[in-house]
Amino acid sequence: MEAPNLPAPDPARVPTRSILVGDGVTWLARGSLPSTHAVVTSLPDASEVRAMGFEAWRAWFVDTVALACAQVAEGSVAVFYQTDVKLDGRWIDKGQLVGLGAERAGASCLFHKIVCRAPAGTATFGRPGYAHLMAFSRALRLPEAESSADVLPELGEMPWARAMGTAACEDVCRFLLRSTACRVVVDPFCGLGTALAVANAYGLDALGVELSEKRASKARQLRFVRGAGIA
Repeated sequence: MEAPNLPAPDPARVPTRSILVGDGVTWLARGSLPSTHAVVTSLPDASEVRAMGFEAWRAWFVDTVALACAQVAEGSVAVFYQTDVKLDGRWIDKGQLVGLGAERAGASCLFHKIVCRAPAGTATFGRPGYAHLMAFSRALRLPEAESSADVLPELGEMPWARAMGTAACEDVCRFLLRSTACRVVVDPFCGLGTALAVANAYGLDALGVELSEKRASKARQLRFVRGAGIA
């Protein structure tokens, strides 16, 4: 299935942004999303839910990826930005965990990009110098002519330590506009709302869910200006 050839968003229209306070998994489980909606998110790390324990977090992570991939429409996409982490001297490959969840939902990988968090050749500790940016769909397929760079040389700005980088978010927005019918970005774990602010800057509507009232309030206010960065 190929995306229909849709016009770009009207530059005169002011895109919307809604932030809900609550649990992202509970919200996702309420029902399927419309075909115009794409999930663009970064799932919480085990360090953010220490009470859960690592094995329970791992199962939760895979289950949540599967849920997100299942709840988007067949021709829509779920995009995940994840950074690996080192635990007890071993790397936890979140790219693999995302793949396991997507496979469970019957979704195929449309792209798997590497986002550089540090210059090549730089030694890093605890987290690698790169992040995964992965897109999945159950029905959408991309023509070879729509291929794009597999390595993004920089992360972009991050309004907080666990944010998606703005450069990665911009790459996703360009992909949605070019290759999909999705015109609403949904982030069930939106944090300070980086993906949502960038989506608005590209004329896309945005919907976020955030457990923290404090972060949700900041997510409603965050602004991103194309060519200038976070305002």
